[in-house]
Amino acid sequence: MTVVAGGDTIAAAFASSGKRAALMPYLMGGFPTLDGSRAIGEAYAEAGADLVELGVPFSDPLADGPVIHAAGTEALAAGATVHDVLEVGRAIAEAVPVVLMCYANLVLARGPERFADELAQRGISGLIVPDLPLEEAEDALAACDAAGLALVPLVAPTSPPDRLAAIGAGARGFVYTVSVTGTTGERGALAGDLPEIIARVKAVSDVPVALGFGIGTPEAAAAAAGAGADGVIVGSRLVRAAAESEQPADAVRELVAEFAEALR
Repeated sequence: MTVVAGGDTIAAAFASSGKRAALMPYLMGGFPTLDGSRAIGEAYAEAGADLVELGVPFSDPLADGPVIHAAGTEALAAGATVHDVLEVGRAIAEAVPVVLMCYANLVLARGPERFADELAQRGISGLIVPDLPLEEAEDALAACDAAGLALVPLVAPTSPPDRLAAIGAGARGFVYTVSVTGTTGERGALAGDLPEIIARVKAVSDVPVALGFGIGTPEAAAAAAGAGADGVIVGSRLVRAAAESEQPADAVRELVAEFAEALR
């Protein structure tokens, strides 16, 4: 595997978390405002986040449920651009490692090389592209490796063994393991076969395994860590808290502290 600077930063964040699993909260760039999203990211870091997943608003977010979709729609309506969100990422990366999440159109519009360079120049450590399948990721992977950026793959509970092995062999940073079939969003309980799902991924990759989709409570985060996850990604619950509060940064700071405590 190619060793990239972003991958080293991500690995260090997992290794030094001091928790049973590293905590990676998600935020939508530009929501509720650009300055507000930066303040949320900084609050995440202050409250115990080990990494931050920074989303870029997009008109057709096929992997996202209604809460994150609504936040992205509002950010776009307010005029948020890719450049704006990358500048938010630059600011947050001064406090905690940042992994950008965006859709393939945004990468292809600029070209993988330019896009990867723009992230690396801002100190962003990794990139997640949910709609970029393994078979079409070669150029983006090469561009990310060249720029010192970790291209993080996703796997699903339904990924067959041969495909899972191929994805795991080329993983950078960590493997984003989707806990359920479907889109992002809070769920009442995690899948009963979660330990098996995580074990399958760990068997084919030498980078950490982070679990996302559906983790909406500190108890669920603790259960994910207990099932063997190296990292826990929390999104919709925090985006909802930001949307419902007149002081979004304060609201999410309190919630992230609860998630961090549950993982210690």
